[in-house]
Amino acid sequence: MSNLVWLVPLLPFIGFLVNGLGRKFLPKAGVSIVGSGSVIAAFAIAVSLFLETKAPGFTPRVISLFSFISVGKLSIPFAFQVDQLSALFLLIITGVGSLIHIYSAAYMHEESNEGYARYFAYLNLFIFSMLLLVLGANYVMMFIGWEGVGLCSYLLIGFWFKNPSFSKAANKAFIMNRIGDLGFLLGIFYIIANFGTVTYSAVFAQAATMGSGHHTLVIIAVLLFIGAMGKSAQIPLYTWLPDAMAGPTPVSALIHAATMVTAGIYMIARSNVIYTLAPAVQNFIVIIGTATALLAASIAIAQNDIKKVLAYSTVSQLGYMFIALGVGAYSTAVFHVMTHAFFKALLFLGSGSVIHAMGGEQDIRKMGGLKKYLPTTHWTFLVGCLAIAGIPGFSGFFSKDEILANAFAANKIVYVFGLLGALMTAFYMFRLYYITFCGSFRGTHEQEHHLHESPAAMTIPLVVLAVLSVFGGYIGLPEVFGVKSLLNEYLAPIFAPSVPFAAVHELEPGTEWMLMIISSVLVIGMIFWARAKYRRYQNPGTENTGLLKVLENKWYVDEIYDAVIVRPLQALSQFFSEVMEKLGIDRLVNGIGKSVQWGGQQLRVIQNGQVGFYIFAMVLGIIVLLVIGLLF
Repeated sequence: MSNLVWLVPLLPFIGFLVNGLGRKFLPKAGVSIVGSGSVIAAFAIAVSLFLETKAPGFTPRVISLFSFISVGKLSIPFAFQVDQLSALFLLIITGVGSLIHIYSAAYMHEESNEGYARYFAYLNLFIFSMLLLVLGANYVMMFIGWEGVGLCSYLLIGFWFKNPSFSKAANKAFIMNRIGDLGFLLGIFYIIANFGTVTYSAVFAQAATMGSGHHTLVIIAVLLFIGAMGKSAQIPLYTWLPDAMAGPTPVSALIHAATMVTAGIYMIARSNVIYTLAPAVQNFIVIIGTATALLAASIAIAQNDIKKVLAYSTVSQLGYMFIALGVGAYSTAVFHVMTHAFFKALLFLGSGSVIHAMGGEQDIRKMGGLKKYLPTTHWTFLVGCLAIAGIPGFSGFFSKDEILANAFAANKIVYVFGLLGALMTAFYMFRLYYITFCGSFRGTHEQEHHLHESPAAMTIPLVVLAVLSVFGGYIGLPEVFGVKSLLNEYLAPIFAPSVPFAAVHELEPGTEWMLMIISSVLVIGMIFWARAKYRRYQNPGTENTGLLKVLENKWYVDEIYDAVIVRPLQALSQFFSEVMEKLGIDRLVNGIGKSVQWGGQQLRVIQNGQVGFYIFAMVLGIIVLLVIGLLF
């Protein structure tokens, strides 16, 4: 089946071509069938590939389609790598992507036929790019997919481009990602310069022969991590992601739950040999991940836009994934990618169902009491909140506690900060839940009159994701439960090369139980605190003050960036435009032209048509030449 791996990205690409080229005449039903069907078909093949990689005795395969770049000794094939890591990401991307496509068919139904087709074409192209990213057998293939998802995110975030603020958000996402992409590109160049290849197997084999902390590996690891910081929204390149909520809600679920923002996690997990041999960079990753998790969680506490709360939650959860990567728990980071894909896609799609019922309203202060109007949305959203909070029995509990356990084994301070972030997560998610679904309705009478549950095409994906949000974590049960972690065993061949270099942290079973009990009790306590504070929430109608005002304004990070980076650059651009260009370059160019014109006008008077004057000038010229000859 692995020989047919090229069909997985090809099918969504065909969907993109059909819907993109036929956008002016295809009916909506045909568009949704092509758009959703192509991803569902890709998912079916991905399941077969997953089963193949799960079979005993499977060895990773590289399927080379053709020679892509060949310069001197450098040869870069257009090749796909089928192994446990790529197969798992294929399942996540195509599986969650299929549900989001089905949901989109109903959510975007009010769009014009052309806009509807354009939307599905962009979604299909996004899925194609993400599949290319995880399937590529070398860093150049990964980079092609990396840039593809960046382009598609720009198109999808700015889908309603007639709104200037949406276009501005798309530009911000595109530009900030380019900053990270430059680091990634420089990392690829440095890999080529030092290893003479970009193929994973060859790069990792050479890297393994170098000593821990080798400067070449440190530089490569830093440059690649800069790329991950941009794509996976880590400090300082995280501010694009909350603004990206300008796009349609299913886009938020696709980009910010299961696919694009996890690209950085995938890249570092794929490059685990390099990072394990660069411990200083791993420590840096832990610091950045911890700071991002705490900063984003604190901001989410005071946000009132339902999608903004989820956006900052995504940034925070990505920070946890980087903590796991930084302490060398690569399979744990991938585990949290998977569980996060389930519950965050559920939460975003649930918020879309709420926004759909509220006629486009996103301010939770104007909601309330929605559980009696949206029963399916309510209970599925509650499942998502319980999962992300890490309540025992839900998927987020297992992946979150595995991250905290690894952090505890590596560094107690990181564990304390990680636990603090988890408590804030429980608080702001149930603040969101209680303000939105409990209490009395605070919207207008017209909104209340139109409140209704979403159609089946939207609620069925919610139910499926809710089930996955409960049971998706059971494939990674910790060994303290007396069973083997199926996910760790499955991913062991990918991360085994790192084991000889990594310090293995083992925890006593009693310590693991203690950590789980502590986090669970504290999280439940935070939920009850949020319940007591917001269950009967009434909009006070007054502005926040003090720390809450700072949090509501996102620590003024955007304003700081604007003052320190944007305005000085604009002033410098203005200087170059008004002074350097207009007074300098333009005057120089125009001056040369005017000088030539003036010289021509002066010489023109010599050509007066009088023969006597011409003879006089000739004789004068001869005399001048004779004088020059005599003197020199």
